[in-house]
Parts: sequence; structure tokens; C-alpha cells
Amino acid sequence: MLPIHTPSNPFALLMDPETVLQAIERSDRLGRLQSRICRPLDKPLIPRVAKEVIEFDRKVDAIRYRGE
Repeated sequence: MLPIHTPSNPFALLMDPETVLQAIERSDRLGRLQSRICRPLDKPLIPRVAKEVIEFDRKVDAIRYRGE
């Protein structure tokens, strides 16, 4: 494996992304990392609210907006 000269300033690597990608592909340590794919749930669990609670909320909102 040929040694790669990396600049001391990490922002200088932004000017040569191809060299960075090549170094990542040759990295033994990165190759040994375990990986897994995490996916979000298809449907979020939204709790159902009782009709009484919804009606109470409507009454409170009506009073609040009327200024009572």
C-alpha cells in the first residue's frame, strides 16, 4: 500500500474529494466495520383520542377564542 500524503488542514481535503474517496475505498479499518440498514417505521403510531376529549378541546378552544 502506498502512503498517502494528507494535508494537515482537513479543509484542504475538500479541494480533492477524489483522493478522499480513494483513501476510503482502500481503508482496511473501514472495510472491517459492521454495517446495518435502519429504516423508519412505515406508519407512525398515533394514539387515538376519545370523542369526549376531542369535544372538550373544541369547547376550550371556543371559549379561549371568544375571550371568555
